[in-house]
Amino acid sequence: MAARLQGLMKDAGLSGHELAARCGWHKSKSSRVARGLTPPSDSDIRAWCAACGADEYAADIIAASRNAESMYMEWRQLHRDGMRRVHEQTTPLYQRTRSFRVYASNVVPGMLQTAGYTTGLLKAITTFQGTPDDVAEAVAARQRRSRVLSEGDHRFALIIEETVLYYLVSDEAAMAEQLEYLLTAMGRPNVSLGIIPARARRTVWPLEAFYAFDDQQVAVETLTAEINVTTPGEIETYLRAFSQLSQLAVHGAPARDLIGKALAAIG
Repeated sequence: MAARLQGLMKDAGLSGHELAARCGWHKSKSSRVARGLTPPSDSDIRAWCAACGADEYAADIIAASRNAESMYMEWRQLHRDGMRRVHEQTTPLYQRTRSFRVYASNVVPGMLQTAGYTTGLLKAITTFQGTPDDVAEAVAARQRRSRVLSEGDHRFALIIEETVLYYLVSDEAAMAEQLEYLLTAMGRPNVSLGIIPARARRTVWPLEAFYAFDDQQVAVETLTAEINVTTPGEIETYLRAFSQLSQLAVHGAPARDLIGKALAAIG
């Protein structure tokens, strides 16, 4: 955030002294903010952007400032005492979200996972990360969090890559159960599940998995960390990507056919 403010000042051709004069504060404050030593208030950011002739950036920088500490969270830190706590902490976010937009290129989205599928997935994650094994408790917590599918006023638009239907993160019996549950979930009036065929002509390349909660936050999942995007400009980019990915996906009967094909492959 400090680097962005400093960049705006340089782009405007201003020195710290000149910026301070325009903002009406001491020049030492400009230096402290630019070096990340003093966190600016919302009004400080607005004044800084206005002084640089860059008012359009104020909203994004304010959002970044408010959420700086929680934007990037390493999984090993989040899971330092197991995974149950993380699921319980995010349950309120799920409960207050009205519109979910989810794209998954690697595994079935969490709210559509069966207990057997989740168990296989979380066991693999625990082993890879070397974090405490509370898989049974974490699975139960995820199932409780997923009650938003049937409780309250929530809408779900989900897009997955066809390859997700074939990744065996659990045993074959659990995978078959998971695929059958996807067929069931598609029948819910508040759920739209689209599948991007493996041989679809791509206008958008496969991306990292992301979960958009209304228009307020996007959680992006990488191998090492969860990145929580809250700046309006970045959120708009993810929602635009979701819209374009949706256009690549098939829905309804064609999507059911792809799930049926994956089920048949299990035997």
